[in-house]
Order: sequence, then C-alpha cells, then structure tokens
Amino acid sequence: MKKKRSLKKYALLVATIIIVSMMFFGCDADIVADDPPVDTQGPPTVASTFPDNASTGANVNGTITATFDDTVDPATINEVTFTVSSGGVDILGVVTYDAPNKKAIFAPTTNLDYVTEYTATLSTGVETIGNTAMTEDKVWAFTTAADGIGPAPVNLRTAANYVILAKTAISTVPDSIITGDIGLSPAAESYMTGFSQTDATGYATSFQVNGFLYAADMVTPTSSNLTTAVSDMELAYTDAAGRSTPDELNLGSGEIGGLSLVPGLYKWTSSVSIGSDVTITGGANDTWIFQIDGDLGIGNGFDVILAGGAQAKNIVWQVAGEVSMGTGSHFEGIVLCQTQIVMNTSASMNGRLLAQSNVALDHATVTNPAL
Repeated sequence: MKKKRSLKKYALLVATIIIVSMMFFGCDADIVADDPPVDTQGPPTVASTFPDNASTGANVNGTITATFDDTVDPATINEVTFTVSSGGVDILGVVTYDAPNKKAIFAPTTNLDYVTEYTATLSTGVETIGNTAMTEDKVWAFTTAADGIGPAPVNLRTAANYVILAKTAISTVPDSIITGDIGLSPAAESYMTGFSQTDATGYATSFQVNGFLYAADMVTPTSSNLTTAVSDMELAYTDAAGRSTPDELNLGSGEIGGLSLVPGLYKWTSSVSIGSDVTITGGANDTWIFQIDGDLGIGNGFDVILAGGAQAKNIVWQVAGEVSMGTGSHFEGIVLCQTQIVMNTSASMNGRLLAQSNVALDHATVTNPAL
C-alpha cells in the first residue's frame, strides 16, 4: 500500500511541474509576441561624401552628397537635416534621398561661388526606419574651383543624379553598357525596353546598367524624385538656350568637323553636323555651351576629342531638334535635347543624355562624368 501511495504522489508531482511549466512558458510567449520590434540596425553612419572633406576644385554647379552604410528613413532626409552653408549662411537647395544607393543629395538652386569654402551638415535628425538617430552631426567642408574661360556653367540641379533621363521612353538593343542611374518620367517602367530588368521596391536593376533604373510608376520617393529631376532638366535646357551674345554664330555654316573649339558660347540657327573628328580644347575649369536650333549629328566612326584638360562635365550641347550619334562614333559632353537622342550601333559617349522625349541605344556605351 505504501508503494502505491508513493507512486501516486510521484505522478502528481510530475503533473504539477508540467502544468506550471506550460503556464510559465505560455505567458512568456504572450509577452514576447506583444513586445514591439527591436531596431537592431544601429545609428546611421556616413560612409563617404562628395566632395570629400577638405577637398578643393569642386564644381560650382555640382551636387553635394553623403552615402550611408545602411538604409535610412527617407522622411528624415530633408532641407532641415541636410544643409550647406558658406560663412555661416545657408544656401538654397533641393534635398532628395536615393534609397537604393543609400545616398542623400543636396542640389544647390543656383551655382555656388568660385574659390569659396562651403560646409555641409547632416544633423542628428537623420534616423533609421526603426527610429534610431545619428549620434552626432556629420560635418564636412570643401572648396569650389577657380573660374575658367567661357560662359557660366549650366546648373542641372537634381537632373545631375542621372546619366540618362527621358520623358517618354528609354530603349536599348542589348548589350549596351551604361555607368550611372537612368530615369524615366512621366512614362512608366513598361516604356523601358530591352533591359531585361529585375524589379525591386522603388527601382530595378539590369545587367547592362552599372547603377539603377527608375520610372515614374515606382513607389515614393522614386516617383517624386523623378518629377523634380525632369523639371530641373527642362529648367537647365531653358537656361542653356537663353544665353545671349554668342562668341561664335553659325560657325562653319553648321559643319564643325575638323575644327578646334575653344571655350565659349556658340550658336547655330540651323542644324549641326560633325563629318570628321572635332576637338574641344581648353582647361579643366573652362566651359562650352553649344546652342543648336536644328538637329545635331555626328557621322559614323567620327569622334569628339577633348584636349588641354577640357572635361565633359563642362560641355553642354543644347539641341532643339534630334541628336544622332553614328555607328562607332564617340561623343563628349552633356546633351540637353528637346526631342530624341539616338545612339547607333557601338556608339559611345562620356557625358549625360537628357531628353525631353526618348533615348534609344544600340549596343551603346554611356559613361557618367561626376559633377
């Protein structure tokens, strides 16, 4: 009898332990489930800036950027948290956030002053998605370049964020090679053809693009960034087209092949053709604006050649008509076109293609000159 009572007591003890354990762990599970998610990302950290801290020679019409080591909350990147100043006075600018590149971008509304120190600041108001703020302000300084020969640079503002920007369509006959981001607005992503892109939230990728693809029907902030960029592209076109008192009018009657073009403002009331190599010669800070009322075409196998330190980022081609780059040709500069831009088979360029209609590429190469 004693043995049976002992077994009963043992069984009762085991059952009690099991019930208490279930109650304890069950309650704990409920507590964990109801707890808010923990932000494990840590505070935002700036991995790099452009221009670099203490650097000199920055473009007066360039953008100022900071790239983070991880994604931040786009809503916390704005004109309050990202400022640029000189002599203690803030300058006006448009602030955007490029989520795929983890990049905050400040585009000055007007050109900066030459040979002037500027200070850029990202404040502790910048946060992660989980509301972890920067632990201290990120501050860096840079000095702009000296004035060169030629017209005042054209300010691209946020359009400078793209190596190709168009309104109606962007197409490629594979394989093209594009270095930099491309944007399309107000047309939708379906009007980006030939890229075999892979979609993600707010952007797409393509094996032909060393960068990202953006279109108007992608989620915010992509859609709003593109609306601003297209408006800035149109403003830049108007600026370039409105420059008066050209240094050269109708040079070469529109045929500029074989010429050497020094810094200045050039205007043609007709179309312009490049029927042999043309050289753009000048210093690193010199500028050129080419105003063309008609079309612009470079023939098959011919090149635009830079000499004397001239840089593509300081050369603007403002074209009211169409732009055509012949098979195997090479081009330099920023193209602001009111209609379409076509790069034929194996054409290449160092610059930007900014079109108010479409851009069509055929096994083409486009390289982005940093501003």
